This record gives sequence, structure tokens and C-alpha cells, in this order.
Amino acid sequence: MLATQKPKVTVILANLGTPDAATVPAVRRFLKQFLSDTRVIEIPKLLWWIILHLFVLTFRPKRVAEAYASVWSNDSPMREIVLEQTLLIKQRLQEENHQFDLSVVPAMTYGQPSIHDVLDQLAQTPQEHVILLPLFPQYSATSTAPLYDAFAKWIPQQRHLPGITLIKDYYQHPLFIQALVDSVLNYQLQHGKPEKLLMSFHGIPQPYADKGDPYADRCRLTARLVAEALHLQEHEWAISFQSRFGKQEWVKPYTDQLLQQWGEQKVQSVQVISPAFSADCLETLEELAMQNKEIFQHAGGGDYAYISALNADQAHIDLLASLVQANLDALTHTLAHR
Repeated sequence: MLATQKPKVTVILANLGTPDAATVPAVRRFLKQFLSDTRVIEIPKLLWWIILHLFVLTFRPKRVAEAYASVWSNDSPMREIVLEQTLLIKQRLQEENHQFDLSVVPAMTYGQPSIHDVLDQLAQTPQEHVILLPLFPQYSATSTAPLYDAFAKWIPQQRHLPGITLIKDYYQHPLFIQALVDSVLNYQLQHGKPEKLLMSFHGIPQPYADKGDPYADRCRLTARLVAEALHLQEHEWAISFQSRFGKQEWVKPYTDQLLQQWGEQKVQSVQVISPAFSADCLETLEELAMQNKEIFQHAGGGDYAYISALNADQAHIDLLASLVQANLDALTHTLAHR
């Protein structure tokens, strides 16, 4: 490398993914890619292939496409938010790191922009370092690990390998907890404090947790830290897990069943946040904000409100940028003075 050249460093902000459109064919393509990942579905391949192709991909895409259509605008909410997050973090980091030729790019594990395509594009312009930031606050083998797998497939194909930093998660980072607390307090400043605050996380099958996936424990710690920072009593908050799929047992308590119980108990008001999501998506905007509201109120519950994910909130951008900046600071000792 010539002395006058700045070291090339690329930051990849990666989320799970989304269909290309709110249509049955697009949803079917997305579900096929997503549900074919053995990190996501740990059922014997032949049995799952039969279930997936004869049943899931035959019947589920229509219902899921209709759900996406209910929250779709010009594009998928998740993709719009990730692109906005990328732009804001890029502006922040480029202003503070003139010693690097720094890029910040978005990626998705499934769908577009594909993590595999992003990595292939990086190989066209050799990098000195790549920083991967999965936008999953709590690590799980079902969400974060597939991004590690993408790198594992890419590495053997490269001759000029960059340094690689994988930021595992940030479930108890003080800036993350404070951003969640502020989002709740800011909402309640306008709408008042509810009888109960529910922290609903995306679920995973219980057997995955039994085998050592730390996700559920990380979610519980996130929820406890938020509740403590909000000075909530035990009866004022709860944690639950949503988005079950299939018939096996998932980590409990289940969001829909808990809200059903609260409705039957005539709970007067509930506010819900979902600290597992860095960007609003189908699971928050349709399942959590719409479906679960109907369950709660139909059972006899009162007011119900969903508090948006952190999305492109300034405190969230501060957190994500700080996670990357800590790694860039370390690189100044190995790259910047060449």
C-alpha cells in the first residue's frame, strides 16, 4: 500500500431481511430462503423439505403477503429504516474518521441488499478491515449466526483477506438501555403511564435455548435493566416472547397468551415495546401493534399502545455509531499510520 493511500475500511450494518414486495411471489421467495436456513429450522432436512414445499410455501405466502401489504409504503419498513440508519451512521463516522477511506453499507441476511452480494462487491476493492454490526441487540444462533456463516463461506474464496471484526451484540450496553428508557419516557410524557408495560421479544424454540442459545437469557437481562432504570415495580411490567411458528414449544411466556390473560383480568392500559428489534418491521407493526391489540381488547382489556422501535432515533444512532467507533479507535494503532 502506498503511504499516501488511506486504509479502506467498510462497516456493514446487517439486519434479518424482508421481501422485495408485498406480493405472494416475492413473499414466497423470501420465505423459501429464510426457512431453508438450518440455523433457523433445526428439523431433519428431508422432513423439513417436504413440510416447507408442500405446506408452508403453498399456504403461508398469501397470508404473509396480506400482512406485509398492511404496513408497506414505498418499500418495506425495515429496509427503509436500515437505509436511513446507514446514511446517518455513515455521516457520523466519516466526519470523525478522516484517517480511513471509510464506507458504511447496509445488508440483509435474506433478501436485498444481500450480505453475500455485499461481500462479493467488497472483494472487488480489497479492504484492509471490515466491521460487521448485526442489528440484533441480543445474539441468537437463529439471527446473528447466519451472518457469521456468510463470512465463513466468503473467506475461503479470498486471497487478500481483510481484518474482520464481528460485533456480537449489545443487549446490556448502557447507551442501548438508556435509549429504550428514553423512548418509553418520551412516549409517556405525551400519553401518560400505563397500568402495565410489556417488553415483547421475538421468540425462539425452547429446544434451541436448551441446547445453549443465550438469546432468551439476554432478552430477560435487557428487560430487567430497562425496568430497573424506569423504577418499575414487579406488577407494573412483564416480559414475553412473540412470533411463534410451528407446533413445538417456544420460550415463554407467549405474548398473545399473556395479553389474553391481561384482557380477561380487565387490565385498563398496556404499552408495549419490543427491544429485540432495531427497526420496525412486520413483527412489530402488524403482529404486535395490530394483532395483539385485538387479542387484548377483545378479551376485555382497555387502552393498548405500541411504542415504536428505536429505528433512526438520535439516541439509537449514537449507540450504533459508538459500537463501531470503539473498533475504529482500535484500528488507528494498526492501520492509520502505515
